Amino acid sequence: MDVFALTRELIDIPSVTPEEEQIGQYLYDYLSQLSSRFHGCVARNEVEPGRRNVFACFGTPAVTLSTHMDTVPPFIASREDDEFVWGRGACDTKGIIASMLVAAERLLESGTRDFGLLFVVGEERNSAGAYYAAKNPRGSRFIINGEPTENQLALGSKGALRYELVARGRMAHSAYPELGESAIEKLLDALHRIRAIELPADPVLGRSTLNIGTIQGGRAPNIIPDEARAEIFIRLVNDSTETKQAIENAAAAAGVEANFVLEIGAVRLKAVPGLRTTVVAFTTDIPAFNGAWGQPLLFGPGTIHVAHTLEERVPKKQLLEAVEIYQHMVRQLQAQ
Repeated sequence: MDVFALTRELIDIPSVTPEEEQIGQYLYDYLSQLSSRFHGCVARNEVEPGRRNVFACFGTPAVTLSTHMDTVPPFIASREDDEFVWGRGACDTKGIIASMLVAAERLLESGTRDFGLLFVVGEERNSAGAYYAAKNPRGSRFIINGEPTENQLALGSKGALRYELVARGRMAHSAYPELGESAIEKLLDALHRIRAIELPADPVLGRSTLNIGTIQGGRAPNIIPDEARAEIFIRLVNDSTETKQAIENAAAAAGVEANFVLEIGAVRLKAVPGLRTTVVAFTTDIPAFNGAWGQPLLFGPGTIHVAHTLEERVPKKQLLEAVEIYQHMVRQLQAQ
């Protein structure tokens, strides 16, 4: 199957986190056929009930091609035109999976072995599949993690820091606000203080950034709200100690709880001679692997600028290029 048709088949299998079972079965069946032809082995590893990583290897894997099989909502069916393949996961990461599968087949047809393919669940939420894989390594010396980098090799990626802010107040009739205490006003005060924090910068990764992702609160327009919540997400570029302390101090000054949710560190990555390089602001599964699958590299077709949007797409030209570059990377890394 050509890479465009394979990308569309993968897109048309809904796999919004945590519903990866169907896409996992498809990949297991596809890799089982490849394994039968080229004397490999393939396995499904249960991460949670109904959620399985899929791993295939051909010989002893010095290099592993890996990406995630889950997507963000909503599901969007595939379509194509002369320039792009469209649909949910087109660039994040169904097109990447297709490029890796076609590259793997061509490597095997040319006699190249000693590599693996690992497709994991849960990257879009909590990297559950990558954390599981980190506890069950297979001896790989390099792992090529697939994310949309426009076919440039990423030299680094930002980390992530998440907090949930919880404000508590006292309900009252809105005609008598002095009898209550507004949780929403407390939350707004905390968010104002947090937005004023000077976030750190890095000469390679750039500045840290803050996103206020969700806000909830209140019961009705005529009730002083007794509870309000917000979720904030910071893209980290260095050690988080000072940033975490600043967030917690800002929240406490407004009488709001700052509950730590998640931290993933920023990473610096390996270069490969001859490949164009870039730096990306998004977070990947790489920190969750924690080096257990070898030295990480980050590369894939498509741009992150349309990932997670209703206009998600991947250039056909980049899919074709990626098939060739993945083969080149595997061979070059094996030679090391």
